[in-house]
This record gives sequence, C-alpha cells and structure tokens, in this order.
Amino acid sequence: MSRIASRRRVTRITVGEGRRRRADYLTVEEPLEIRVLGRSLAVTMRTPGHDVELAAGFLVSEGVIHRGDQLARAIHCAPAPGTADEGNTYNVLDVTLAPGVEPPDPSLERNFFTTSSCGLCGKASIEAVHTASRFTVDEDPLTIAPELLTRFPDDLRAAQAVFERTGGLHAAALFDGADGEMLVLREDVGRHNAVDKVVGWALMHDRLPARGCVLMVSGRASFELTQKALMAGIPMLAAVSAPSSLAAELATDTGLTLVGFLRGPSMVAYSRADRIADAEPR
Repeated sequence: MSRIASRRRVTRITVGEGRRRRADYLTVEEPLEIRVLGRSLAVTMRTPGHDVELAAGFLVSEGVIHRGDQLARAIHCAPAPGTADEGNTYNVLDVTLAPGVEPPDPSLERNFFTTSSCGLCGKASIEAVHTASRFTVDEDPLTIAPELLTRFPDDLRAAQAVFERTGGLHAAALFDGADGEMLVLREDVGRHNAVDKVVGWALMHDRLPARGCVLMVSGRASFELTQKALMAGIPMLAAVSAPSSLAAELATDTGLTLVGFLRGPSMVAYSRADRIADAEPR
C-alpha cells in the first residue's frame, strides 16, 4: 500500500483534552502522464494503482476506443530527458493502440494539468465536452427494485479498503442491476479517475457496453461522470449526493437514469424513474 497511502506523523488536537502526536495515513496523490504512441495526451493527478485501467477508461471517455482489442499495449516508461525525475517513476504511461485505430485528435490534448477534482479542466474547447458515444442507453431494458438499489451505498463503503485507512478517497463501483453483484470497485483521489478505472476494467474484460449495470459513485454526480457513464453504455448512474443541473439535462436528453441522494431507504430520480420498479415517473 506504499504507493497508495503514505504514513505521516501528525498532531491531533482536541479541545479540553490537549494534543498528542501519533502516526496517520494520507492518500497518495501523484501525477500520471498519459501518452499515446509516445505523444503526451493528458496529465491527471491520481492515486497510483490500476493505471492501465485509468488510461483505458480515459480513452473510452474521449471516444478514442470502445473495445478491448483496440488497446494493444500500455507500459510505464521514464519521463522525458532533461526533466527533474530520473528513472522510471511509474508516473508516465505510454499506450499503443491496435493497428487501424485512429489516434486521438490533437484537439483532445489538455492545455494544462487536470486536477484530482476536475477532469474537464484544460479542454481545448467547450464543444469537445460533448463527446459522441458509440453506445446508446435509452432502450436499455434495465429495471431494478428500489430495495436492491438502496444496498449499493453500504456495499460501496464496505469495500473501500483504502478509504478505511485514509478517509480521503472517492470510490466508484459497477453493479449488476439484476442481482446486485458488485462487479468491480475502484478508489482514487479524483472521482473522475475512479470512474475511468471502472470503465477501463469493463473495457479490458469485454463488458462494454455495460448494459443492465448501475454505476455507483461516492460523491456528487457531475456532468462529466454522466458523460463517462454514457460513453461506457451504462444505463444508470447513482450517487450519494446531488447531481448538477447539466448532469440532469444530459441524462434526460439521452435516456440515462440519474439517481441522487441515495441514502438509507430513499433516493431522488432525476430522469427515467421508470427503470426503478414501482417508482412511476411524474
């Protein structure tokens, strides 16, 4: 866990009880440069681990690939000559696409770092946000019982091993909408990275489009996360917190079921509530 959580001496101060020094763990945050065929595409701040899934999911989200066989190879490599880092820091990942797969359009290149809280920062233009998906979700026949859906936040939290130690990670998980099985869970300091890792896993396991599945996230549901769900062909996005207005608009326009405030026995459906059994749309 040395690349994921870092041990540090801290001072805990409690009013009326004084202070004490003790060891604590912090979530590791490091940059990852994603290259395609040796050309830098983006740099994102992430929690190390599952980097290939992260890069694969990022490329799905950008509309570059949509099948596992379109990703030929991904290797960590050393930074460019003349940089401060020497040797292989495992913070540069070079992706090779399969023959015949078009490389990313240069307009996708980020003008500056994407932060751990915003994966859209640095887009060359706002029009590039509206990436066209190869998959549609409006006709996905997913129907899920609300009782099953309300289990997902607890299942997500229970499986967050690194969060248990650090308290500083977002999580995303893909659930089977038929029986509630958690197919995969990924944690990251950036919510968009956690989702990219889940989508990358699905790509590499030939699970795209992820029909009949629910993407569960630990925070809010932003426009970007809604877009990532659509790019992966996931018909339902559920969050423990609120969605943004743009996320709700996108979900409504595309037929994706967007659920927010999924806590305890209740939830709020912002679009396609008909996919939740006995929850008729109004």
